[in-house]
Amino acid sequence: MEERQLNPVFHIETDKIKPNPFQPRRNFDEAALNELANSIREFGILHPLVVTKVETHTETGTQVEYQLIAGERRLMAAKIAGLERVPAIIKAMPNDRERLELAIIENIQRENLNPIETARAYAKLQDQFGMTQREVAARLGKSREVVANALRLLNLPSHIQESVSQGHINESQARLLLMVTDLKEQQKIFDELIHSNLSVRELRGRIKSSSGEAAPTAAAPVVDPEIHHIEEQLEEVLGTKVKVQKEGEGGKLTINFYSKEELAGILQKLIKEKEEVKTEESQEPKEEFTV
Repeated sequence: MEERQLNPVFHIETDKIKPNPFQPRRNFDEAALNELANSIREFGILHPLVVTKVETHTETGTQVEYQLIAGERRLMAAKIAGLERVPAIIKAMPNDRERLELAIIENIQRENLNPIETARAYAKLQDQFGMTQREVAARLGKSREVVANALRLLNLPSHIQESVSQGHINESQARLLLMVTDLKEQQKIFDELIHSNLSVRELRGRIKSSSGEAAPTAAAPVVDPEIHHIEEQLEEVLGTKVKVQKEGEGGKLTINFYSKEELAGILQKLIKEKEEVKTEESQEPKEEFTV
């Protein structure tokens, strides 16, 4: 809020403001827009929009338009209310990454995005701008676990994602469905969830019975503190979830990734670590022997 007060506010013609191509929000509730339009008619726009100036050189001179960075709902409602001009702050945005970041931050802070829109916004920051989960989390003031859990929702089939977007099922129910790896069984349980309106607790019980999970009397696995420490070290280096499973003297290492770009980033980190080890070894003093 303080930052806005330091910037001058201009009143710009609504038809000169173009939509933000990086707007992560895709679903706009028509009734909510009409309510906002009524509020704008009565009280005006309380928070200015944020735009960036776009100048196009033509034969007759310079054509000036504005691209919306934040405030798409306010702009749409203003048009419904019949406003010819809207208050806006003009910011210089030198690159697409900053436009996307600001649009995401604006929506997250106002809690306007549904879980799938949030996940796709995180994925866009990763895929288009090569950011790791840790970098996305740091930039948006979230934990890496929050970002990772959001991205996992994109592994669901598109129709289940749409149900999350429309609010037919909540984020907790969607995460539980991710536990069902068999797609036919997942669809069957999803249909039951919709038709029977299962609660999160009921859904969890349904999934447990489907997977034939062992009775609750079974002993819980013992967590090896050394293995846990190794997992934490690997996660810190690679910036993603890592699972180490011991099998006798050997074992298995599982590294999670959520996009091709993130996989490429993990490989680059591994290659970099290998090169640094080689450099250190080459710089170690060699022992000399005399006969």
